[in-house]
Amino acid sequence: MIEDFNPKLDLKLERKLKASPELVWKCWTTPEHLMPWFCPQPWKTTECRIDLRPGGEFFTRMEGPNGENNPNSGCYLEVEPTRKLVWTSSLLPAYRPVKDGFLPFTAFLFIEPDGKGGTDYTAFARHGDPDSLKQHEDMGFHDGWGTVAGQLDAYAQKLKA
Repeated sequence: MIEDFNPKLDLKLERKLKASPELVWKCWTTPEHLMPWFCPQPWKTTECRIDLRPGGEFFTRMEGPNGENNPNSGCYLEVEPTRKLVWTSSLLPAYRPVKDGFLPFTAFLFIEPDGKGGTDYTAFARHGDPDSLKQHEDMGFHDGWGTVAGQLDAYAQKLKA
């Protein structure tokens, strides 16, 4: 977990998921299993590329109901199978700096067994300044990431059936 959480720069989301850590991991690391749940409906993830290694690409394209088209490119920093993912929107694959990035942040995802077959799910979004944090909050971080966590759980539970 993140020991130095700073509420002026960091956002945090915690959820208990019914799906197992293995299924949650599969949904986060396999494009065909990430696309169905990754953004709040009625938005859709229409493209996804995952090169699951430090320096590898994490790319999604989200499309909105009014024709919005948001490509999001990032770079994995840490990959600890079934337990932890860290990526940033501040870097492109191979750690190349983003020239004109949209809302730079670093995301930490912790996936822990809850002892009952489910998952303790924690996501952090770290920002470089209070204005970026406020922008992310105003965009709906808690509602959006919370909704997506619920969609992820529902989707992952269907995979085991």
